[in-house]
Amino acid sequence: MRDTMALSPAQQFGLVLLRTLIGWHFLYEGYFKLLHPAWSRVGTPLPNWSAAGYLKGASGPFASLFQALGQSSWLPQLDVVVAIALTLVGLSLVLGIFTELGCIGALALLALFYLSAIPTAGLPDAHAEGAYLLVNKNLIEAGAVLVLLAFKTGRLAGLDRLRAAGAQPKEVSA
Repeated sequence: MRDTMALSPAQQFGLVLLRTLIGWHFLYEGYFKLLHPAWSRVGTPLPNWSAAGYLKGASGPFASLFQALGQSSWLPQLDVVVAIALTLVGLSLVLGIFTELGCIGALALLALFYLSAIPTAGLPDAHAEGAYLLVNKNLIEAGAVLVLLAFKTGRLAGLDRLRAAGAQPKEVSA
């Protein structure tokens, strides 16, 4: 089996760049949610981030489940879990360490985000940049993460590649 699947250097660069950009997106989202306290541009404290508003506004097929989560007594713990999960997935993808696990985590989070609010209106939404019908940013990013998973981009560049090189048996000279 070929490690790089005979990808050209430009293809390898493109895949690693895609992984890094998606990783940064997850990492910064998680970091921002963990940052306490947050401050406005004028220096006033912002309320801590919470998934409550997002969950209460869920409209997908599991809307009642997500809405119930948005009102549960353990919402503060859920907020922390989501923020930490985003941060860990982001670190995994940016650093190229445990990349396959990071991709699986990203897919799980993106699936939850998508299922909580599947775009079915096809009309402009005040909370989105445009008009979506079935396909939105979460679904597109999930497709990109599937590509990263299929091409095992941790083997192309990152700490997974170093880890794999360290696991190779050393030749013994006679």
